[in-house]
Amino acid sequence: MSDAAPIRLVIFDFDGTLSDSGDWFLSVVDELAKRFRFRTVQPDEVDMLRHKSSREVIEFLGIPKWKLPLIARYLRRLVGRNTHEIELFPGTPDLLEQLTATGVKIALVTSNAEANARKILGPVHAARIDCFACGSSLFGKAPKFRRVLKKMGLKAHEVLSVGDETRDIDAAREVGMRAGSVLWGYAAEDLLVAMRPDVMFRTPQDIIDYVAAHR
Repeated sequence: MSDAAPIRLVIFDFDGTLSDSGDWFLSVVDELAKRFRFRTVQPDEVDMLRHKSSREVIEFLGIPKWKLPLIARYLRRLVGRNTHEIELFPGTPDLLEQLTATGVKIALVTSNAEANARKILGPVHAARIDCFACGSSLFGKAPKFRRVLKKMGLKAHEVLSVGDETRDIDAAREVGMRAGSVLWGYAAEDLLVAMRPDVMFRTPQDIIDYVAAHR
């Protein structure tokens, strides 16, 4: 994969990358733990968990793999009833607008539901997304990435994936795309640094500048 290849598509994760859903998720995690019988998260454990990979978090909480699809489906329904409580990160609207202006295509690959993402984005910002591939399983982003590439007729080296968790980096690498990590989402900065993504973004403007430099 050549870092010098022009970027024709940016694939974004949603929760923790474009939408600021972290506090809302923490507000419902006890309900999820009670319903699906896994370990509750104590307030003093939140920061510790941000320093663990996605798989390590699931292991710490004691969630068996077979429960993950059930939890994901329930969580999507819960988000759907509470989209009014979840906002975009302040820089998201300008980020999407500026990227659209450069002529780069934008896709959204998320375990959240498309209807939820569209509601939180709002019609103006949702219209800037060229391709939605939503409802992926927690560790099922790679197949969604491949589907987006096929649908849009692009090669992996022409694409930048942007997410906030270790699993986003893993999925991008599996497909052969450039892996970009934002530092304002769920995972702690030192954890992402240790994963050595191709590029890290401290602000949404950094994404705009990086894509502009690789057009």
